[in-house]
Amino acid sequence: MALIRFGVSIEKDLLDKFDRFIGGKKYTNRSEAFRDLIRQELIQKQWEGKDEVAGAITLIYNHHKRELVNKLMDIQHDFGRLIISAQHIHLDHNNCLEIIAVKGSPLQAQKLADNLKSIKGVKHGTLSMSTAGTGI
Repeated sequence: MALIRFGVSIEKDLLDKFDRFIGGKKYTNRSEAFRDLIRQELIQKQWEGKDEVAGAITLIYNHHKRELVNKLMDIQHDFGRLIISAQHIHLDHNNCLEIIAVKGSPLQAQKLADNLKSIKGVKHGTLSMSTAGTGI
């Protein structure tokens, strides 16, 4: 892959803020920070479109809640084509962490996450989407 150099004009105050920001993120130079920002915007576009994405749904829930685990499993079976892996972790006597790896439509990934998070007994849930490696 060839690297291309180009110039950017930017206000001093904005550049100073950017330098502080990237310093806090431990970037070694501005170029890598700019590349990451561009990639993030391109990936965001994939989430909004029909391009395939990969991601992870994380759930924290009380496994003692009646029928909760069965409801979570039923929903996951309904989205079987989207789910590529799931991991169940016992955090303590009452709480479990479920990590569900997904690959497919961003709309379907969001729908799955919303369905799982809305079940009574789920304490917290997040969806983290990224690229499936294409389009960037």
